[in-house]
Amino acid sequence: MEKTKLKGRILMELESLISRSCAKCKMTKNFQSLHKAIVKNHYNATDVSIDYHRHRIAMDIVMNEKDYDPKKINLGLPTLYTNLFFNNLCEFLKSCIDKDNRSLAFYAWLLNSYTKKEEELTLA
Repeated sequence: MEKTKLKGRILMELESLISRSCAKCKMTKNFQSLHKAIVKNHYNATDVSIDYHRHRIAMDIVMNEKDYDPKKINLGLPTLYTNLFFNNLCEFLKSCIDKDNRSLAFYAWLLNSYTKKEEELTLA
């Protein structure tokens, strides 16, 4: 019961953070990196770039995770270049939210780091 409440709260807070990040008239670097982190996590991608004006996301998706070794430099990873179009960035990012335990832990870390950054900006 307690885990379900925590899971729901993490997902709700993340959706709220995404909505706040998309509502800004001027896109800050912090929110740009948040958007990239969500896309990287969902698609298992590297080298993500978001073109906010043309509504495009370009990335390299890692094809086989078995080839990835975090203990060494991975120069020969098979990747697939992808260029996605989105109509509504907020809805696209919300559709990228995964509900597995590994992703929930990542989202909790994101929420913790981005709420601290927002508090620092408002205090300054």
